[in-house]
Amino acid sequence: MNPVINEKQLGAFLSIRFGRTTGGICLAVVFGLGLASCNTASNLASPNVTNAPAAGFAEIRPGSEEEFIINVGRRIYFDRGSATISDEAKMTLDNQAKWLKQNKSWLVKVQGHADDPGSEAAQKTLSTQRATAVYNALVARGVDAKRMWTKGYGVERPVTDCDAVTCQSQNRRVVVNLREEFDASAPQSN
Repeated sequence: MNPVINEKQLGAFLSIRFGRTTGGICLAVVFGLGLASCNTASNLASPNVTNAPAAGFAEIRPGSEEEFIINVGRRIYFDRGSATISDEAKMTLDNQAKWLKQNKSWLVKVQGHADDPGSEAAQKTLSTQRATAVYNALVARGVDAKRMWTKGYGVERPVTDCDAVTCQSQNRRVVVNLREEFDASAPQSN
């Protein structure tokens, strides 16, 4: 006699013993209880990844570039063909300005980007206008203008790891990058 009963044998036994409908219900209950007993809290081994540190950012120091990127945010997005700062972007700018005023050792390169209809020259102009709008907004919020400079890249540095429509909207951006020294595009370096 085989001590192991398979699913069909159990179903047949329950059908004979309790009838077709009741047998099916009994079968479901037996299998449900069997599965439930296998899924106890002591058997679960799911890691707690929700609160795990982000890879590469395990020890974020106050005032660090990582803190700025993760906790403040460095991107401002724009509507198509526009250099007007949205209400949502103003909240990000408020946070950026607060952080930059507390961490005065950082220099700031405000980089404008575009992916809008028009010529390459028009894209360069629009990206410069976007960078200037963010620069002016940060100055208006109390960030020292001597620490910052702008550069419009037009379509030179597109976001590429997304579908075309998503990339276009992500390319309509300004990135506020922290620097330790002025680069060649800074007026102070000339």
